[in-house]
Amino acid sequence: MLAEIHDFLGCRTPHAWVEAALADLTTLLLDHKNCEFKAASTALSMIARYPVHADVINMMSRLAREELVHHEQVMRLMKKRKIELQPLSAGRYASALRKQVRSHEPVKLVDTLVVGAFIEARSCERFEALVPHLDEELGRFYHGLLKSEARHYQGYLKLAYQHGDAADIAKVIERVRVAEAELIETPDPEFRFHSGVPA
Repeated sequence: MLAEIHDFLGCRTPHAWVEAALADLTTLLLDHKNCEFKAASTALSMIARYPVHADVINMMSRLAREELVHHEQVMRLMKKRKIELQPLSAGRYASALRKQVRSHEPVKLVDTLVVGAFIEARSCERFEALVPHLDEELGRFYHGLLKSEARHYQGYLKLAYQHGDAADIAKVIERVRVAEAELIETPDPEFRFHSGVPA
């Protein structure tokens, strides 16, 4: 599965980001917590937006529950490590990827699903990049999440193909792949879970 995700993504996480993450585990965990909550919120919003697509509703309902469990697990880890809850601004990553989504249906649904697949694939790849460098507790937790993010990536992509044309989806994937890789490989003024190279 990791080989498939590496092929899907346009680049690997730069080592400079891994170093920044290890130097600032507080921000990493705070933003990771926020990412899990946003993933659940996105899934719930898709249920509301597409009330006649049973396959979308079923997957997003399961995904929202799972992401909220992950959110709670990160909260528990933070409490154990005495990391205080505090507001953290969103990074550029997700909002920039959303700009790749076309505004009219049914391609808006397809593009949204493809963007979701990229976000989940990158999360999986980031966990993989971090795990060898983390303490035992956090490494074990992130290794477990790696598998669920890979499953979510597959689910998003499968739904995209169920609702779109394969030739069009191939073009969307290529377009989003280029944009996503640029966000990962270019200098980023703030460190976040999905941020680019530390500026």
